[in-house]
Amino acid sequence: MKSENKILELTFEFSLKAIILYKILVEQKEYVLSKQFLRSSTSIGANVEEANAAQTKKDFIMKMSIASKEARETRYWLKLLDKSQIVVHDYSKYLVLIEHIINILTKIVKTSQESLIKGSIQHLTSNIQHSDNG
Repeated sequence: MKSENKILELTFEFSLKAIILYKILVEQKEYVLSKQFLRSSTSIGANVEEANAAQTKKDFIMKMSIASKEARETRYWLKLLDKSQIVVHDYSKYLVLIEHIINILTKIVKTSQESLIKGSIQHLTSNIQHSDNG
C-alpha cells in the first residue's frame, strides 16, 4: 500500500478517535482545550484528503506540510491535556498514534520535496544539453 493511501486511512481513523475523545472531554466540562484539539486533529485528515487531489507536486507538498503542522499542533494539545490532567484520562494511545502520523507525514513531505528537486535538476540538465546540441 502506498504511504499516501496509508496516511489517508490513518488520519481518518485518528479523526474518529479524536471525536470520541472530544466527547469525553466535553462530558467532563472541558470546552476550551477540547475545541482546539478537535479542530487541529480533524484538520490533519482534511489536508491529507486535499493533498490527494492536488493538481501539482508543489500543491501536494503544501497540503501535506499543512497536515504535518496540524499534527504537531494536535500533539501539543494532547501533551497539555496529558500533563495537566485537567480531565483525568489516559492520553498515551493518542500520543503514540499522533507521533506515528507525524513521522509518516514528515517522510512523505521530505521524499516529495527531494523528488521535486531531483525533477527540477533533471529538467534543467536536459535543457542545457538541448541548448548545447542546438
